[in-house]
Amino acid sequence: MKSGFVNIFGKPNAGKSTLLNALVGEKMAIVSSKVQTTRHRIKAFLTKPDEYQIIFSDTPGIIEPKYKLHEHMMQSVKSALEDADIALLIADAAKDASENIELFKGLRLKVPAILILNKSDKLSRDKIEELKKVYDQSSSYKKIIAVSALKQENLDELLSTIIELLPEGEAFYSEDELTDLPTKFFVSEIIREKIYGLFGEEIPYQTAVLINEFKEKDTLIKIQADIIVHRESQKAILLGEGGKMIKQLGTQSRIDIEKFLDHKIFLQLFVKVKPKWRDNDLRLREYGY
Repeated sequence: MKSGFVNIFGKPNAGKSTLLNALVGEKMAIVSSKVQTTRHRIKAFLTKPDEYQIIFSDTPGIIEPKYKLHEHMMQSVKSALEDADIALLIADAAKDASENIELFKGLRLKVPAILILNKSDKLSRDKIEELKKVYDQSSSYKKIIAVSALKQENLDELLSTIIELLPEGEAFYSEDELTDLPTKFFVSEIIREKIYGLFGEEIPYQTAVLINEFKEKDTLIKIQADIIVHRESQKAILLGEGGKMIKQLGTQSRIDIEKFLDHKIFLQLFVKVKPKWRDNDLRLREYGY
């Protein structure tokens, strides 16, 4: 039996969450084209009884913190660096390699690392081989693997390499568990994903979602959530004229939450203004950061 923590690191928008979802075969992390979508460390388990258990961790994209929220996000990255048995270093193959090289060197890893050139479907084979040589000269990786997480290309090679490098040990979790995070966390993340999809650049980064009520009844689950914003003007945008946008947000969220829970739900959304919540430690703890 092999088991271990396999943690994913990289710049924002490199495809960490898409890779996690593809590897475990379930949507465990929300995905958006906007950077800094992932705010928490999200663990997902891939288990083959009597053979292996891989505890994957998706981590926030590595940035220079501007707010206390960012500091909490980078603390998640730090904790993942400390307990990793294997590091998956993911780079957007279509982007400049030099920034990723510096970033990965700065992690000062003490565990085996696999370099993943993601979005490789956008490049020719010759270009991929050139890139591998550039990265290979900069550091020592156990393997450099080109994949497309979105198209699920070449993930078998990645998975077999991970299993090969896993330390021997018993499973940490039972074989039917997929994560150690509560259901309410995933519900709040689904709502936040819809905010990222429906609204422009400013709004998603200045919102948080707090689940206040999660009551399971015979016929449905009643969920009440607060969407936290900085300013009254942002509240007006989220509500929309005549409540149009909040209704659209509620409908899209309800559809995906019902799929996730496999149960009918009744969803209530309220928008509340909490100025400068991203720099308030008390608020951040309240909202789960």
